[in-house]
Amino acid sequence: MFINKAPDGRNNLCGTNVMRFRKALGLSQRGLANQLQLIGLDIDKNAIQRIESGQRFVTDIELVYLATVFDTQVQTLLDGNP
Repeated sequence: MFINKAPDGRNNLCGTNVMRFRKALGLSQRGLANQLQLIGLDIDKNAIQRIESGQRFVTDIELVYLATVFDTQVQTLLDGNP
């Protein structure tokens, strides 16, 4: 049986890094959602919360937008090397 989860049971690899980068910028979850909306990604605060907690899958498109807001590379969000 195939399971689409990280070894720790989370639905994404980037959630903890998203939270670290967001906090480093001094943004709330709503603030991050607003920044993403300004550059064209339709996402809300609840989606950010679910990404950070590992409850939500993250698309490659969302990763690109997140990396843009955080001024980093997509791989950095996946690696755990903020």
